[in-house]
Amino acid sequence: MNRLMNRLMNRPSAKVAPGGFTLIEVLVAVAVFGLIAGGLTQAVRYGMQAWQSQVRMEEGPADLDAVDRSLRHMLEVMDPGDGVEPAPITGGRDHLEFISVLPNAGGAGPTRRIAATLTVDPAHRLVLLWRPYLHAALLRPAPNPTVTELLRGVSRLQVSFWQPGGGWTSEWRNPDLPALIRLRVIFAEGDRRHWPDIVVAPLLDQP
Repeated sequence: MNRLMNRLMNRPSAKVAPGGFTLIEVLVAVAVFGLIAGGLTQAVRYGMQAWQSQVRMEEGPADLDAVDRSLRHMLEVMDPGDGVEPAPITGGRDHLEFISVLPNAGGAGPTRRIAATLTVDPAHRLVLLWRPYLHAALLRPAPNPTVTELLRGVSRLQVSFWQPGGGWTSEWRNPDLPALIRLRVIFAEGDRRHWPDIVVAPLLDQP
């Protein structure tokens, strides 16, 4: 028995191949990444709630103006991509997907990047579906997007893209930002509200 105990106690510990990671190191890295992602999600959620309370829709011209300013801001500062990666924007006649900066309620505090989709849901609401944007490969499925209501009583959203030499088109899958983006909100029949088209030139308005 003593001989067996001595052999067990003097048994060499498992070694890790050069350049590899132990299971504990991987678990610690996943846990730390989860904490960072969770903290970022909560920070962005707080910022979005503050912005949403600022532009909460009732049915007045001032509310339309607040949403107009916020959407213009997000389109103007959307991610243009770089020489390696294309611009992360896709769109169709009734939706727009892009990466941008969260409107900063009150103009104070750090800016936060979000991956967003603008569309009209089955309840006839103009909504922004968003999640914090992490420029990294996720180790787990992305969280479900948060739905932020912008306007009620919307019949449909019309999205158009201007390409020099090609005019307006209702689809965008190109690797660059369009020269112009036009958003047209059409309210339900009988609704007396009117919202002029939002036309933004993201290529020109980059800070």
